[in-house]
Amino acid sequence: MSPQRIEKLCIEKGMRMTEQRRVIARVLSEAKDHPDAEELHRRAAAIDPRISIATVYRTVRLFEEAGILERHDFRDGRARYEEVPDAHHDHLIDLSTGKVIEFSDPEIERLQMLIAERLGYALVDHRLELYGRPLPPKPPK
Repeated sequence: MSPQRIEKLCIEKGMRMTEQRRVIARVLSEAKDHPDAEELHRRAAAIDPRISIATVYRTVRLFEEAGILERHDFRDGRARYEEVPDAHHDHLIDLSTGKVIEFSDPEIERLQMLIAERLGYALVDHRLELYGRPLPPKPPK
């Protein structure tokens, strides 16, 4: 993902881009994880120490309302953020570490559509979050 991708989306949507918003947009574009506001603040403040946590909260809310960011609540009490993806994916959350693993599975997608149809609905959107802990290593044979 290009470091300016979120900034470009903001400009396309007519958003005024202050220098602090540009820094936050760049940090989000470069994120390989699903950071919460505190982590975003830590990363953005390393670039521009004048960025306050309040600015981060206002900015992510603005980006979310514009349809640029998705907010996730992965049961850890912290809202986490990612750019609205081009392609659908689901999440597996490691309860031991908090790591978020993105995955896609055509069989799960097919089953969800079948279930919705069986219940008399056309599936228009969904989110799937799986929560787990790593399996213990298998003993050698």
